[in-house]
Amino acid sequence: MIRVLGIETSCDETAASVVALEGTSAPEILSPKILSNVVLSQIAEHAAFGGVVPEIAARAHVEALDGIIEAALADSNTSLDEIDAIAATAGPGLVGGLIVGLMTAKAIAGAAGKPLLAINHLEGHALTARLTDGLSFPYLLLLVSGGHTQIVRVAGVGDYQRWATTIDDALGEAFDKTAKMLGLPYPGGPNVEKAAAKGDPARFAFPRPMKGSAQPDFSFSGLKTAVRQAAQAIAPLTEQDVADICASFQAAVADALADRVSRALMRFKVEFPQEEQPALVVAGGVAANRMIKTTLEELCDETGFRFVAPPLKLCTDNAAMIAWAGIERLNAGFEEENAFDFVPRSRWPLDVVSAPVIGSGRRGAKA
Repeated sequence: MIRVLGIETSCDETAASVVALEGTSAPEILSPKILSNVVLSQIAEHAAFGGVVPEIAARAHVEALDGIIEAALADSNTSLDEIDAIAATAGPGLVGGLIVGLMTAKAIAGAAGKPLLAINHLEGHALTARLTDGLSFPYLLLLVSGGHTQIVRVAGVGDYQRWATTIDDALGEAFDKTAKMLGLPYPGGPNVEKAAAKGDPARFAFPRPMKGSAQPDFSFSGLKTAVRQAAQAIAPLTEQDVADICASFQAAVADALADRVSRALMRFKVEFPQEEQPALVVAGGVAANRMIKTTLEELCDETGFRFVAPPLKLCTDNAAMIAWAGIERLNAGFEEENAFDFVPRSRWPLDVVSAPVIGSGRRGAKA
């Protein structure tokens, strides 16, 4: 049995998890088990600021991480001696938090004489569906979160190709900024969705960014500007105005996503004609939005794709996906002998082959 302790501190969740897999066979054959998954959210610490404050996040990680790791080991009924390796998020993310998590992992691994794996946070998201659904390679990944909006072809552990990314804002960021403009509390995504449930999605004719464009990428900056202009035009806003803006914004997002994703589904079928039922995996916190999820499920039904969305607790930031990515890398022979020398990376693109564009992980852009 392989047991890996995972540590995640890339943003505003402090998390640790123990994941196990019997033997080294593919997860389609053996059932991996999440023995523990402890997540401490910092939403309360950042709510007053309308977003994550990096310095506050890093300090909170320092204060909480030791206790979170102890809880994960206790919940899994596993001692440190029984752990086979330590896996920690090493990027991309807020560098202060990454330093806290990776340095803690280095200290534990060094003191206990365990292998250390420096994990790309995006790879954790990319491989989660193999942990939860036993999915085989290849498949298509739509990653939609506060910091990332990408479509990635996942052909194997370490074999990723980015097919599309955002050229400006990530979708989760657009939700958060829309909420802030409308006076809704942080985090923006759930509160925009809650308000939208009472609104009229047809009241405001917001643009569908990039819809119909041959370029495969996403864009949400113009939509965010349209929301601001609509709100300013009818200020002061009533509760119904806010609900209608949220509903119209959400409808525009769903339409734009469906258009972008449909192109990727067609390309996947062309490149992998042998796949009888290809799969679209949706991960990231925005995947919790019911309208977006329903729209993508309907698109998959129309195109013959299997729709896979891991449980919400494994779509948002968590350490189980990091521990699982560590197991996958160990099984694939990617154990990193130099991980103790690894420096945390605030930008770390999952795909290092595709030409850099805004949003791909280049310094100064979204990772």
